Amino acid sequence: MADKLAIKIIRMISEVGRADWDRLLGQGSPFMKWDWLDSLEQCGCVNEETGWLPHHIIVEREGKIVGGCPLYLKLHSMGEFVFDFEWAEYAHRLGIRYYPKMLVGIPFTPVTGPRFLTDPRENRRELIQLMGRALMQVAEDNKISSVHVNFCLPDEGEALKGLGYIPRLGLQFHWQNRGYRSFDEYLAAFRSDRRTKIKRERRELSQQGITIRAVQGDELKATHLDAMFQLYKNHVERLTYGHQYLTREFFDAMSRRFTPYICLMLAERDAKIIAGTFNIQDGSVLYGRYWGASEEVRYLHFNVCYYSAIEHCILSGLERFEAGAGGSFKQMRGLDPEPTTSFHYIVHEGFRRAVEKHLLQEREAVQHKRSVLLENSQLKKER
Repeated sequence: MADKLAIKIIRMISEVGRADWDRLLGQGSPFMKWDWLDSLEQCGCVNEETGWLPHHIIVEREGKIVGGCPLYLKLHSMGEFVFDFEWAEYAHRLGIRYYPKMLVGIPFTPVTGPRFLTDPRENRRELIQLMGRALMQVAEDNKISSVHVNFCLPDEGEALKGLGYIPRLGLQFHWQNRGYRSFDEYLAAFRSDRRTKIKRERRELSQQGITIRAVQGDELKATHLDAMFQLYKNHVERLTYGHQYLTREFFDAMSRRFTPYICLMLAERDAKIIAGTFNIQDGSVLYGRYWGASEEVRYLHFNVCYYSAIEHCILSGLERFEAGAGGSFKQMRGLDPEPTTSFHYIVHEGFRRAVEKHLLQEREAVQHKRSVLLENSQLKKER
């Protein structure tokens, strides 16, 4: 197969047609869609200034695109949510230049999904391994320390593992719909003490005259996205470790190009938006992405980010809500830990052996942590 295939590196996703890229994606993650990736590039979110330089891989057969993956040359480790700061420090002690490194993933988006797109008429495993080997070769030829494939699918991981990529296990907190018909029915699934606390947290917002609603579809206007950008910007500015990657232009582009997938949760008081979350809804899943608030109100964050999103999922018949990375406090709101997997190729042999040993121990610790968390779930165990 490989003798008929050509591999190219392109510097902008716009060098590929939208139809060609999305044809390979099929019904995959909305964050892999051409419009999402192109908006990040065109609106100044990923470039040399932000430390994300696009170098996407494209595979062609006789001039027709049959495979591809989003690739970024990274000048730091921010915005990835698979933390390797300790690896960078260890590489420094070994005298190895860790940055730049190569990342296959979606900028600022810790959502599992396809990372290698393949034509359904091709041998998917062989194409993944072809791209995986190409990534390894580019790293070695250009003295780049490592290749990282974040939040990939199981079949991609299996193909990469056969090439020497090392797996890393992580945890995220997801909500699963057990066939709930209402939020009250969902509350009934909690242990009694937690159910009482959630009722109090929801009631307190109502007593302060705050309402929360989902805004999507034809109701969604550019003014809603403008308000959401301001909330996001204010939130990032308050964080000591925050970095504003997303620009106003990106939110503007979303209002024009991605409306069918956007679902905002907006909190209002006296007809004024005081908080909100930017979510993406696709198929049977709601993905929580960006949050912000202009006022400090107790329990506002939990209500907007979790309770209202879960209620929306129940009313809309969605199967899953992915609330983003980190935060064991999410389990207190009915989200339980689900595993995520990333794969890593380290060029330097000694460095690679050290990382492999570390990740073996880490995987065991993560698996144990997940077992403990599930045992202490706030939801009643299903019979």
